Amino acid sequence: MADLLRGGATLTDLACPACSSPLFRLKNGNLWCDQCQKKVVVVKQDEQIEETQRLTTLDTIESTLVTKIGEINKKIREENDIDELQRLNTVMATLLENLERVRKVGKYRS
Repeated sequence: MADLLRGGATLTDLACPACSSPLFRLKNGNLWCDQCQKKVVVVKQDEQIEETQRLTTLDTIESTLVTKIGEINKKIREENDIDELQRLNTVMATLLENLERVRKVGKYRS
């Protein structure tokens, strides 16, 4: 929690719906639960729950893709077999293309 505060986050009076820990507002405006290590979205009365779920799903997909890109990058650094490097390169290219698509969709958030 101290790292969040040092990084410019502010402690809010809100609690995480999953674990009841205090929520922090990050510099980018997002709410964050340090205990769950997850972004928290507050649904206001006039917001559509479906839209919030869509945005959360996009964030989860983006996070998964970034993690997998890091894993493939590590394998590429350690690999010496040309055939395997070509296979890993194909996987990396696909992951990067998908990440770009998810980010484009995210730009058109309502």
